[in-house]
Amino acid sequence: MDTKQRPPVYYSEYLQLDKILNAQFPESAKEGIKADDEMLFIIIHQAYELWFKQILHEVNIVREIFKQPNVPDNSSDIFNAVSRLKRVIKIMEILVAQISVLETMTPLDFLDFRDLLRPASGFQSIQFKIIEALLGLEYVNRFGHEYYLSQLNEGDIKRVKDAEHEVSLIVLLNGWLERMPFANQDKYWSEHTFWDIYRAQYASGLSPNEQANLEVFDQLFIQPERYPEGRRLSQLAMKNALFIMLYRDYPMLHLPFELLDRLLEIDEQLSMWRYRHIHMVQRAIGKRVGTGGSSGAAYLKSAAESHIIFKEIAEISSFLMPRNALPQLPEVLVKDLSYNKD
Repeated sequence: MDTKQRPPVYYSEYLQLDKILNAQFPESAKEGIKADDEMLFIIIHQAYELWFKQILHEVNIVREIFKQPNVPDNSSDIFNAVSRLKRVIKIMEILVAQISVLETMTPLDFLDFRDLLRPASGFQSIQFKIIEALLGLEYVNRFGHEYYLSQLNEGDIKRVKDAEHEVSLIVLLNGWLERMPFANQDKYWSEHTFWDIYRAQYASGLSPNEQANLEVFDQLFIQPERYPEGRRLSQLAMKNALFIMLYRDYPMLHLPFELLDRLLEIDEQLSMWRYRHIHMVQRAIGKRVGTGGSSGAAYLKSAAESHIIFKEIAEISSFLMPRNALPQLPEVLVKDLSYNKD
């Protein structure tokens, strides 16, 4: 298509500003009640939902990348995925900072219109629930999972359940990590496997107070029969994630490490958003129940402590060693981990 022949685009029409700027209908105005801060309350939450939509857009692009049977090292896919996740993190930073704007509304300002909102609640944010599901938060691991759909209409319940049946990012991540060959291929290791060597090095560096770590290390990385049930990452995926973190300085592992690190940052930002939300709710309503019927701040606190999606990646830090103590890699592996393979 010849873009020069396209009709001109007008700013307000392109952004659909007539719809956006005329989408605020305070409940207080309908009742003839003066509640000046309800406009702020509406706009803040509309802005949240717009950012949630963008996060879903980015997460779905990353999911499509990892749905491929193989993600080529020489393609731009991993770089694209890392860039998308960085953008998600920056958006989440805005979501956290935006709470400061809402906190300019005092508890008394909120009470001017709060009772008019029942039973509407941020707990009914469908997009946020879908974000959690697509990242990898399972229904059974949600705090109060028997309650979290109870305030939704039938259409929204279906949307959330459909999202929970989609393959999540953490499941796709597990498959991608399992396919990484460097720590497990026979061509790199002869008499002793990398894991035999690494275990010995790791054990020698533990203090007397850290000996229990070796028992956990064996369960997670050495003994398949003792691998804990119910984990989202397999033992093979955990091994390869540890290898990526240990040898991240090699060129071929730069972006895989960035990817794992960005996922940890996403969990961190989600936790920060939840805890800022907790403090805001405590400040605004104290120990009252939420407008949607939840226990308010108490519910948010329990959810913040249990809704950690990539915690298995975070656990790997317990099993790292200083660079100067790492096992030396075979020359053929060093070559394969480098850009120049001649």
